[in-house]
Amino acid sequence: MPLAGHAPDEIAAWLRLLQTPGCGRQRARQLLAAFGSPEGVFAASSVAQRQIVGEALVQALRSPPDGLDALVDATLDWLAHPDHHLLILGDEGYPPGWMHMPDSPLLLHLHGAPQRLNDRDLIALVGSRHPTASGAALAREFAAGLGRDGLGIVSGLAQGIDAAAHLGALDAGAPTVAVIGTGIDRCYPRQHEALAARIVAAGGLIVSEHALGTGPLAPHFPQRNRLIAGLSLGTLVVEAALQSGSLITARLALESNREVFAIPGPIRSPQSRGCHRLIRDGARLVESVEDILEDLRPLRRVPAPSSSATDEMPRTAAAAATAPDVQDDVSDPILQALGWSPATLDALQARTGWATPQLQARLLELEMLEQIVRLPGQIFQRQNRA
Repeated sequence: MPLAGHAPDEIAAWLRLLQTPGCGRQRARQLLAAFGSPEGVFAASSVAQRQIVGEALVQALRSPPDGLDALVDATLDWLAHPDHHLLILGDEGYPPGWMHMPDSPLLLHLHGAPQRLNDRDLIALVGSRHPTASGAALAREFAAGLGRDGLGIVSGLAQGIDAAAHLGALDAGAPTVAVIGTGIDRCYPRQHEALAARIVAAGGLIVSEHALGTGPLAPHFPQRNRLIAGLSLGTLVVEAALQSGSLITARLALESNREVFAIPGPIRSPQSRGCHRLIRDGARLVESVEDILEDLRPLRRVPAPSSSATDEMPRTAAAAATAPDVQDDVSDPILQALGWSPATLDALQARTGWATPQLQARLLELEMLEQIVRLPGQIFQRQNRA
């Protein structure tokens, strides 16, 4: 339902302004600064509007954009659901971290619990859409550990590290916020519809600044990264290539004087290069949940619970590597040879000296025990289970 104070006519005026061709967020803010509200923008004379924006936009503002009536009707119908909300710049509950951004979102669609934007400290967890098995496992473990210490987890509902971050929060019973790059009524990728439903059912929140019906347009995903960074005390990057959008999130966090954390990886892995660059540029190298909690503790508004996440999970990635499981790498020569970097069958043969049939049989056993995963190209990766 609409948040208090937003009548249907006001919502219609906001949608008209934001859907006017050529009126992006920057020009909309200029007009709002001059005329006070969307209604004031449309009530202003063309002469007054020309003092703020160019002639092309003045002409575009004179008539409603195509499809506006249908969008307004769809939005009002969508708002009839009790878990659906609109949040407008300046509303009570608008996050302070967004208020001071140079490119603050003007109107947001929320599905779930709006209080998740403000009722606890949040940390962003982002990374590759195509992580290694160990990278996804680490993301899930770190998200769970941070969640158990009272932090909410923010990510983007993308495949890979984003999904692992949301799942880790759900594992810990912690709220998670997904900032998406489509309309709130779309889920991208579609296979995450069930995950999105779980987030809302568990008291989390889905957020979009795009109009209903907006599909997965490429420019929208880098844009949503500023919202992820702006909500959070800091950003943790788990596996990222040099061209990863996660580095955009990290850069925006740094520009906003927020903490940036990165987990290092194998030096020959393309998925490690983005994290290694961040570390060279000043990001905090982290090996444990406690590394992050230590840095964030002075910044937190909400005290951490007395039982820390580090009481319930391995304190470091290295500890996780040696924590007892079905078998550890001391007792299993294949796990010892594999280590924590992907390896080919040939490489494992060279390291162990085992015959091919014997090696393949043991690898199959380890797969069935969920201690390793088989990747394309006969590559094997250790799997650290939460």
